[in-house]
Amino acid sequence: MRKGEMTRAAILDVAITLASRDGLEGLTIGLLAEKMNMSKSGVFAHFGSREDLQIEVVKLYHRQFEQEVFYPSIKEARGLPRLECMFARWIRQVTIEIASGCIYISGAVEYDDRPGEIREQLVTMVRTWQLALHRCAVQAIEAGHLRADTDADQLVYEMYGLILGLHHDARFLKKAGSVERAQKGFDRLIDSYRNTQPSAAGSKPALQDPKQKTNQKIAAKPAARSIQ
Repeated sequence: MRKGEMTRAAILDVAITLASRDGLEGLTIGLLAEKMNMSKSGVFAHFGSREDLQIEVVKLYHRQFEQEVFYPSIKEARGLPRLECMFARWIRQVTIEIASGCIYISGAVEYDDRPGEIREQLVTMVRTWQLALHRCAVQAIEAGHLRADTDADQLVYEMYGLILGLHHDARFLKKAGSVERAQKGFDRLIDSYRNTQPSAAGSKPALQDPKQKTNQKIAAKPAARSIQ
């Protein structure tokens, strides 16, 4: 990377930390310049406006989310194994963000009723992740891991609700055992949809227990696809 690119990357690294802690609206050029020991004009040289900076932070957060949650998960077998891995890695990501904050969640609060490019970027990225979960749920149904009458939209809705509940209880209320409760909720949710009938070939789908799946070592090497 050239010096200018390195400086821009360093600014974004600090910016995403500040935005996670203070929210996207708490991210200002002045505060960022102070943290970087730069002038405001120096920061502006890399980003045309505060909004441009905020949008780049959102995009960086999305790329990091892909690297930590999505890419490693799609290395798992299609269907329930992949869906279980997605949720396990999602929970792991939330536990890391308990101390700092999740830009998707805080951004939804900040921009739920504020139209504009930042809101559109956030909405697009959250929907992209939900579509990836939905696609995975549909594949689990097609593979016979989940019952044919499984409502994929409802399944994804409840998965998202578990994550929001986990973030709320762990970060805001600081309740002990929140991660375990979220995982139990997911296990119960999957069990309510699990296909227990023999397949067309006369055998039941052989799947690893969700709890064992959650506790296994998670590989970190990304795959060559994106959520989109």
